[in-house]
Amino acid sequence: MPPSSGTSDSDAPRPARTPGWEPRDPTLTPPPPPARKSRPRRLLRTLLWLLLLGTLLLAGAFAAGYLLVEIPPANAAAVAQSNVYLYRDGSTLARDGETNRENVRLDRVPLTVRRAVLAAEDRDFHTSRAVDPKAMVRAAWNTVTGKGRQSGSTITQQYVKNYYLGQEQTLTRKAKEFFIAIKLGREKSKEEILQGYLNTSYFGRNAYGVQAAARAYYGKDVEDLDTAEGAYLAAVLKAPSAYDVTTHPENRAKAVARWNYVLDGMVTEGWLTRADRATAAFPTPQTARPATGLSGQRGYLVQAVEEYLTGHGIIDEKTLAGGGFRITTTLEPAKQDALVQAVEDRVMNRLDPANAPADRYVRVGAAAVDPATGKVLAMYGGVDYTQQYVNNATRRDYQVGSTFKPFVFTAAVQSGAQTQHGEPITPYTVYDGTNRRPVEGWSGSPYDPANEDDESYGEIPVGAATDLSVNAVYAQMAVDVGPGHVRRTAVSLGLPGSTPDLTASPSIALGPATASVLDMATAYATLAAHGRHGRYSLVERVSRDGREFGLPAPEARQAVTREAADTTTSILRSVVETGTGTAAQTAGRPAAGKTGTAEDDKAAWFAGYTPELATVVALMGQDPESGRQEPLYGALGLPRINGGGAPAEIWGQFTREALAGTAPRDFELRLMPGAEELPPVPPMPDGPDGADGGDGGAGGADGRDDAGDETGEAGPGASAPGPRVSPSPGPSRQ
Repeated sequence: MPPSSGTSDSDAPRPARTPGWEPRDPTLTPPPPPARKSRPRRLLRTLLWLLLLGTLLLAGAFAAGYLLVEIPPANAAAVAQSNVYLYRDGSTLARDGETNRENVRLDRVPLTVRRAVLAAEDRDFHTSRAVDPKAMVRAAWNTVTGKGRQSGSTITQQYVKNYYLGQEQTLTRKAKEFFIAIKLGREKSKEEILQGYLNTSYFGRNAYGVQAAARAYYGKDVEDLDTAEGAYLAAVLKAPSAYDVTTHPENRAKAVARWNYVLDGMVTEGWLTRADRATAAFPTPQTARPATGLSGQRGYLVQAVEEYLTGHGIIDEKTLAGGGFRITTTLEPAKQDALVQAVEDRVMNRLDPANAPADRYVRVGAAAVDPATGKVLAMYGGVDYTQQYVNNATRRDYQVGSTFKPFVFTAAVQSGAQTQHGEPITPYTVYDGTNRRPVEGWSGSPYDPANEDDESYGEIPVGAATDLSVNAVYAQMAVDVGPGHVRRTAVSLGLPGSTPDLTASPSIALGPATASVLDMATAYATLAAHGRHGRYSLVERVSRDGREFGLPAPEARQAVTREAADTTTSILRSVVETGTGTAAQTAGRPAAGKTGTAEDDKAAWFAGYTPELATVVALMGQDPESGRQEPLYGALGLPRINGGGAPAEIWGQFTREALAGTAPRDFELRLMPGAEELPPVPPMPDGPDGADGGDGGAGGADGRDDAGDETGEAGPGASAPGPRVSPSPGPSRQ
């Protein structure tokens, strides 16, 4: 209907809008906003694209790696070279000989031996692929999270590393190993790969391959190995030197545990019956027979250097065995010769095993350390490396006896310890030295150690108790200081925290711990250096093919206060001047030291130092056939062997010759409060031979040493108490 007036529609009034009303005219309604995608959907789509892109990149990298990485010829380490070892002055010390290798066909290796290796290294070898990505990721994760360094490698990968590549731990090598292993797994059968692995693996004792290992460990061909022997060889693959129980008897428990792991794995896989497993006995290998090129002391020195390099992570064991290294040691030839000569003169030339059966048991170990640098300058490992394989300077299976007592006194001064009666512990503090006196203030089992020969001393000051090595005094002092603190102090001075029998109890003071001669030399060098400890070093330089290998920094630190170390030195000087170590006076210069004897006289020690040189010498008793520790009663024609006899004599002669041509230096001591009133040390005799050092402890050297945690050092006429009392003349107790 037309409008009734001349106005337009736009001028007509519009109805009022009610709440919630929307006009139906689309021209009056604004277009709706575009729908927005939800954030989760966009994120998911981005992740999917990234995953696809990552997959494409990985596939491309895999394809490129597979195409580009070829199977190379055998590496140089597959035909190993000799390593060259040099003295500090550059002269040749030794070459470690040619590689011992003999390849055999797989059918010569008994099935049980093959299965033992698989149980130890790769139980799924026959059913799995050449590489195991899951195991590699798991091993990498365990390494990163501190659960132990693991390779995650299959036997195929290990064979590739042994024969085609090398032992270096780099991403490039791991990548090559991955692709070569895949190709090798497609081109060679499982039997071919296992044969190659068994022929290239390093078993220790310079033995490459299972045939060489069978000869080195059991003196037989591989086909004659039984299941137990095969399981042991499989076990040593993980850590060849560490699991060699004749070289490192202290690691026997770990080696046996690994051997059990291998046999149990064979049972789990159905390769060995439970009945056969139950009857298996641990097959102790024969004594190692090193190459004749390492005869005399050379083999011991090379062995110690190799353990230093591998133990400090400088070179891994298999890479070092691959050869080609030029290694300059810290050892000085003149001092090395002087140490060997001193042992020959004072012990070896006096042995008469035909008439004295105990002389068959005598072993000698010695080590000398520069206190200023921590460098090992000389070492004596045994009579001959080709006759006695175990290094007496580095083994950790003989008690150190009373040579541990100075660490107790050092801990007392370091901590400001007091007696049970509240008196500060100084060289003049009086203790009760009665034999079998129970310690006071100890909450554990009752403990009442005996003194040497059950001697009682009554009231005796610490200084005199140190001269005479009174066990009753030092056991109580350990309780007063706190056995835990004594242990921490010994470790801080240089003993490894893993030292066997280094237990925080009153007996710790009497030396049941079985630290090595080198460990003790390092700790005594810390005392000589006024309490400053530097990590010991045996190597100055390592190179191969022009490449230099980094060495650990010295990291010298103040282990104990100077006052604690110097006050200990002051009472140890008296041991040399008037106590059990008078034979050390033959050095002809100011010296400090301590004697010690292991339980049942199975070892006798002298540990001492001058300001320039710290040296520890030990005589050890061991049956050459059984390897069992034996007492030294009757050795060297003496009723007893003690630290004040032959060990102190060796120390005196070596120190005199090693420092010949240098002016004697006195100790510059800064003593604890209350120790300054010590009387002066008697003047040194004129000339190196002016002191009556005794002849093997039979009269001159008192040699009153303790016996582990049960006996102690006594002295003639020593029952009279008093500070710094010199023992009156009397018959020597040997």
